[in-house]
Amino acid sequence: MARIHTRHRLLIASFVLVVLLPILVAAAYLWGKAADQYASTVGFSVRREDASSAMDMLGGLSGLTKSSSSDTDILYEYLRSQKLVAEMDAKLNLRAIWSKPQSDPYFAFDPDGSVEDLLDYWQSMVRTSYDSSTGLIEVRVLAFDPNDATLIAQAVLDESARMINDLGAAAREDAVKFSREELAEAEDRLRSAREAITAFRVKNQIVDPTTDFQAQAGLVASLENQLASAQIEIDLLGDMPAGDPRLAQAKRRVEVIETRIAAERAKVGDDLGVGQKDYAALASDYERLAVDREFAERAYVATLATYDTAKAESQRTSRYLAAHVMPTKAEISRFPERLSMLGLLALFVLLMWSITTLIAYSLKDRR
Repeated sequence: MARIHTRHRLLIASFVLVVLLPILVAAAYLWGKAADQYASTVGFSVRREDASSAMDMLGGLSGLTKSSSSDTDILYEYLRSQKLVAEMDAKLNLRAIWSKPQSDPYFAFDPDGSVEDLLDYWQSMVRTSYDSSTGLIEVRVLAFDPNDATLIAQAVLDESARMINDLGAAAREDAVKFSREELAEAEDRLRSAREAITAFRVKNQIVDPTTDFQAQAGLVASLENQLASAQIEIDLLGDMPAGDPRLAQAKRRVEVIETRIAAERAKVGDDLGVGQKDYAALASDYERLAVDREFAERAYVATLATYDTAKAESQRTSRYLAAHVMPTKAEISRFPERLSMLGLLALFVLLMWSITTLIAYSLKDRR
């Protein structure tokens, strides 16, 4: 009959020491000394509201919001960063909150640990999950008191909202600064154009050459009408003797009117005086200055609208945090997950013992 040999006793002893004893010690610690942990969950997403154009508003597309994947990625990394942990510790004293259970040295945090240790502990107590397809972020916070867990979750929500709100502040300020510089340039251009118009009027003693041209044209037309009347009068006096004073007076009137018409028409192309241009040159200069002023006015109006839009956009929160799950408060403790942890430990030590035993017997059989 088979008997129990020494190797069998060693195998049983190794099983007890390597498998059963760690499981019993872990179970005693988990159910005897491990402090209860309470979970608080908060869920949110990053939303971005873009300013709609007039065509979008007419089409009924205004007021739509959409998620920003890049902003969400940045926020996800921020939730796992050392900067957030340091700010949360300074705000809430995380070291004191997570080192409360004095009888649980394994799960409690050592208050003398460095900020790097606190970051590692943060990643074990604060689990952040991110769904890239929907842009939803869910944060689960563990603490040894339900109120502390809710407090940390609310602080995470507040810090995330502040971070997202400040994320586009620099870009908005740059846009406002650029628009302000463009507006200043447009103002200078418009001021220069108006000063050029004023200088032209002062130099030439003309408010608007167009008005003067219209008056000149009206005067020439009136003279031509008088010339026609005088010529008709000469025709009517054609049968009179050559020495008739009325005929001589009519001819003299025609000569005077023709001379005046020629003189008025000559003003359009002749110099008006020393240092003064003719009406055609004045009209050309005035039209050029008027076009420059009109262009400067339109550019100023467009730049002013752009500046007002950028300023309004900078004052409006284009990125914000939309919380779909507010920080919860636990009523019962579900952590640490004692059965799961004990099962994983049992599986691990059993596999290690089995592999070690198989290797030992394999080496023994080779001898």
